[in-house]
Amino acid sequence: MWIPGWVYRVYGAAVTRRLDAERLPEHVALVMDGNRRWAREAGYDNPSEGHRRGAEHVEEVLGWCERIGVRHVTVYVASSDNIRKRGGEEVDFLMRMIEEVVTTRLTRQGNPWRLHLAGRLDALPDSTKHALKTARDATADRDRQNVTIAIGYDGHEEIADAVRSLIEAETAAGTDIDELAQRLTPADIAAHIQTGQQPPPDLIIRTSGERRLSSFLLWQSIHSELYFCDVYWPAFRHVDFLRALRSFAQRRRE
Repeated sequence: MWIPGWVYRVYGAAVTRRLDAERLPEHVALVMDGNRRWAREAGYDNPSEGHRRGAEHVEEVLGWCERIGVRHVTVYVASSDNIRKRGGEEVDFLMRMIEEVVTTRLTRQGNPWRLHLAGRLDALPDSTKHALKTARDATADRDRQNVTIAIGYDGHEEIADAVRSLIEAETAAGTDIDELAQRLTPADIAAHIQTGQQPPPDLIIRTSGERRLSSFLLWQSIHSELYFCDVYWPAFRHVDFLRALRSFAQRRRE
């Protein structure tokens, strides 16, 4: 059943008024799933066009986060498994959208978001890697809002990389490996996690109806609240975002 847009705007305004500012998440992580399925259902001949709309939608959702007071956002763009296994044409299109849409819009004058990166960037095409690093450097002086793009990312790999980095640092400092094993703590590993400069996510939202994390922020999400939304990422509306925040605010942590 079709519902006029003004109805959602009125409803969204009502939900916003009822949100408790003291119970909003500081960090929201987003699994932006369902781009290609959205494109197929929308009638596009090339389902990868969903990646274009999905990339464009990132800017809109970041605007919602900024206005409501969410200062940290992590966006899961593509796993390392996606990049390895999906067709070259689809991956090439996605990488082009990252270069032409996401990095371009983040570096616009007046955009408040500082870009951080997570994932194995060496697995990306040189042009994509260059665009992301250039955008990261261009936004380094911003300190109000922080967005992390997770691309070529896998939570298992991130933990393995952190342990490897810890061992290398300790052995370089002369620490005996047996001594390290005896005193190793989660905090030691956390100090080498790639996204360690950001607080852990309070709320993880996944679109498209899938109900799994798909190796996203496995270390960081131990205390995160999870919210699964049936709509595809390009169709994720402001009212869907507000419902996720309302659900988070209603949950009680003991």
